[in-house]
Amino acid sequence: MTSANHHQVRWTLAVPKSVDRALRTHLRQTGARRGAMSSFVADAVRRQLSSLNVSAARARNADVPPEQLEREIEQALDEVRQERFAKRR
Repeated sequence: MTSANHHQVRWTLAVPKSVDRALRTHLRQTGARRGAMSSFVADAVRRQLSSLNVSAARARNADVPPEQLEREIEQALDEVRQERFAKRR
């Protein structure tokens, strides 16, 4: 077990047979190796969660003027940059 896999957990999933067949066919055709299905599922979950987070943020900020959002984003980035560069000194 590599250090990246150190904190893995096992899942038991039920998916339609057609999804299983399609994924296994895809992985076989791309020459995937052992563990490819787990990597594929983990990547799909990360992407879906990211998409849900973006959708939620857009909904929360739907009434905020774009200029205000830009200012707040820049302010947050400036704070993080100052913290990060202060630690390097």
